[in-house]
Amino acid sequence: MPSAASPRTQLTTFMARYRPDIVKLARSALVNMRKHLPGTVEMVYDNYNALVIGFSPNERPSDAIFSIALYPRWVNVFFLQGATDLADPERLLRGSGSQVRSIRLTSSQDLDKPAVRALIAQAIARADPPIDPKARRKLVVRAVSAKQRPRR
Repeated sequence: MPSAASPRTQLTTFMARYRPDIVKLARSALVNMRKHLPGTVEMVYDNYNALVIGFSPNERPSDAIFSIALYPRWVNVFFLQGATDLADPERLLRGSGSQVRSIRLTSSQDLDKPAVRALIAQAIARADPPIDPKARRKLVVRAVSAKQRPRR
């Protein structure tokens, strides 16, 4: 049964289950990504392992370009479309998947580092379908898992 709360209120509630330092880092990452991704649909998944906010040019999860994932002790930014093909001379991207790689955030300034900005810019330029920056931003709660690992 859908929640009567707005998606924004639900996201705030989901985030409140995490430690304050994780929430602060995640909020900073969201502000930063929103600034660089106008026109995206933000899809929220409160999964078993993590709270995930995906950024997509539309409401199709398979078209998502990035996601921010909150775990009990860290926050990751995932690159979801062909991350293995991104130029990463500083070897910032972690993971061994054939498409998805991530960067673990350690501070609110991490997303402003030139090497990270370059990776984000590449991913945006390669997005398929592309983002329409004139589209209206939308926040959608897509799934909430009934069973979840502890958030703190």
